[in-house]
Amino acid sequence: MKSMKERLQKIISRSGVASRRKAENMIVQGRVAVNGQSVTELGTRADSAKDVITIDGEAIASPENRVFVILNKPAGCLCTRTDPGNRTTVVDLLKDIAERIYPVGRLDYDTEGLLVLTNDGEFSQKLLHPSSHLARTYRVKVREIPSEKDLDRLRRGILIDRIKTNPAKIKIVDRLQKNCWLEVTLWEGRNRQIKKMFESIGHRTLRIIRTRFGPLELKDLPTGAYRFMTRKELNAVRTTAQKKTTA
Repeated sequence: MKSMKERLQKIISRSGVASRRKAENMIVQGRVAVNGQSVTELGTRADSAKDVITIDGEAIASPENRVFVILNKPAGCLCTRTDPGNRTTVVDLLKDIAERIYPVGRLDYDTEGLLVLTNDGEFSQKLLHPSSHLARTYRVKVREIPSEKDLDRLRRGILIDRIKTNPAKIKIVDRLQKNCWLEVTLWEGRNRQIKKMFESIGHRTLRIIRTRFGPLELKDLPTGAYRFMTRKELNAVRTTAQKKTTA
């Protein structure tokens, strides 16, 4: 892979040590060194593949091999690297990332929200493996307002494609004149599951947005934008997945 020089604060942010703003403060404070030389200018660039970057004397992890991204996926975007039909893919939204990263799992073409992309296969497994039991939370807009009786059916689990869904948490969060918003939490990720669940009780989904995946939250990230995961988020995924696996 071709190496390239980037701003120090970007490299530090990608390593998970600190946000870009905090990394800038570290540089100004003289806490960052490149190849043993202290750096205090924000415009300084380095090559993460060749240079040794330290903070307070401790080398940061090289980010060119391990990249962890949270994207707010827009509707009408494919969760794949390439598409023969030249439709927009999630990778098209990450053109300034040199590393070859991949989506962790899938969101349907019209589903929006939190999508993790990485080139760390072990981390992907921690998020996706059934033994981790990580919850996936969605805001779902449906036509009309489902009855509590029908919602209870979905909460208990229903047959979809001859396989029963796991129990789910579902609550109405906003009642509108002709439709409503619900919060739906699942512990599995089957193809078109939420659409099929609500179709089974006679309600068409109008919009689906994933807001949480395990300990990761979408928060106020704009649609189509992305950010690098923090060290705190990386540790939270590893810790949560480990607890679930050993429970």
